[in-house]
Amino acid sequence: MSEKGPENLGDVLGRLFTARGWGRLSERSRLEGVWAEVAAEWPGQTRVLSLRRGILEVEVRNGVLVQELAQFHKRKLLGELRKKLPGQTLTDLKFRAGAW
Repeated sequence: MSEKGPENLGDVLGRLFTARGWGRLSERSRLEGVWAEVAAEWPGQTRVLSLRRGILEVEVRNGVLVQELAQFHKRKLLGELRKKLPGQTLTDLKFRAGAW
């Protein structure tokens, strides 16, 4: 048996983050923070639900705001998100009414 020697700390931490799912939580927190920045005009009225296959789904407090965001602000919001999240693939935004 040969001894490998000490492992690189970055490699050990990378495996730990992957095993525990912490990387996904960090990505989620970053996405929520960026969304809060770009949607600052509507504080407390929206929240990130999910990001699947490049589509960011956002829950909105009421149907009127869903329509406003989808019809008048979607393109701008998507552009801002793409600028602030350059490594993330974002193809669309979906808004849905909800209450929380």
